[in-house]
Amino acid sequence: MSTITAKIQIYVPDEQVDSLVITTNAYRKACNWLSAKVFETKELNQAKLNSSFYTLLRETFYLKSQMAQSVMKTVIARYKSAKSNGHQWSLITFKQLEYDLVWNRDYSLNKNHFSVNTLDGRLKFRFEKQGMKKYFDGTWKFGTAKLVHKFDKWFLHIPVTKTFEEISDTSINNVVGIDLGLNFLATTYDSQGKTKFFKGRTIKHKRGQFKAIRKQLQQCQTSSARKRLKKIGSRENRYVRDVNHQVTKALVEQYPKGTLFVLEDLSGVRNATEKVLVRNRYISVSWAFYQFREMLEYKAKLHSHKVMVADPKYTSQTCPKCGHVDKRNRNKKQHTFGCCNCHYKSNDDRIGAMNLYRKGVEAMSTVTS
Repeated sequence: MSTITAKIQIYVPDEQVDSLVITTNAYRKACNWLSAKVFETKELNQAKLNSSFYTLLRETFYLKSQMAQSVMKTVIARYKSAKSNGHQWSLITFKQLEYDLVWNRDYSLNKNHFSVNTLDGRLKFRFEKQGMKKYFDGTWKFGTAKLVHKFDKWFLHIPVTKTFEEISDTSINNVVGIDLGLNFLATTYDSQGKTKFFKGRTIKHKRGQFKAIRKQLQQCQTSSARKRLKKIGSRENRYVRDVNHQVTKALVEQYPKGTLFVLEDLSGVRNATEKVLVRNRYISVSWAFYQFREMLEYKAKLHSHKVMVADPKYTSQTCPKCGHVDKRNRNKKQHTFGCCNCHYKSNDDRIGAMNLYRKGVEAMSTVTS
């Protein structure tokens, strides 16, 4: 089973904007009010909260029955999430205009329109249909969605779930090693001995521009500069996400079903910060590699592929031809690899992809043997 979040824009006519603002604002105020109660009582049982505060929620904020129930679920979920993440018990506040929607109660969605329950009754809106058609084929289930107001626009975040048959290890017929980096965002090496480079220099330059703009705005220390800083941050996040989306989509679509993608386990990449010059840290270690991996994993399921992660140790220092390991084999500044033993030469990112490919092949050979 795979769950992904579809994010779509809702087109709200000017005459209906107030209805959504009033509804989401009431929902936010109700969440903050109940959050204060939960903070005091430390009660996270919905049945008990319902018994104590359901009537007050409805009367104070004029909420409908399902809205009051959703407020309790939203607040409980936020406190439980903070607790599971190891945060100390503290008051949680809700700042953005948002509204959690239960499928077929608070909202419905079909190919033509989005319908939502508001304090002014049921309203219908058009939405951005690009990329949504596949979710209406009857095989996907919609979950509790979130209506969000950002950048003066309305968006709907919907978790959609579909059951996929898990591909077995014995069905693997192709292995692709993927080395992630900055000069090349991704470098691949596959079972046919082909290498592909996804260029990253333009991306690196773009992020350098974002950094420079951010530094200038931080020095201004004005309210307008702080507002622009938030916009710049959001724009950069969208840019990074879009790049990761494009590359992972290209990867899963260009290889046949039954492909095993092998990635480095870069979960500790931020721990390498102290080894990088201060002026280069932001660009060098802040790329969303984990986001890349998550995108590749869920898209691989959709296309009957599989993803495995391997220990990154020595992947760029090991000669794929003779197996000789030596840090002198790699020239980081020139991005080249030259084996001190057999003198095999290549691009260092390609070497990383070749070694990851080899680890994938070895993993599959132990399964079939």
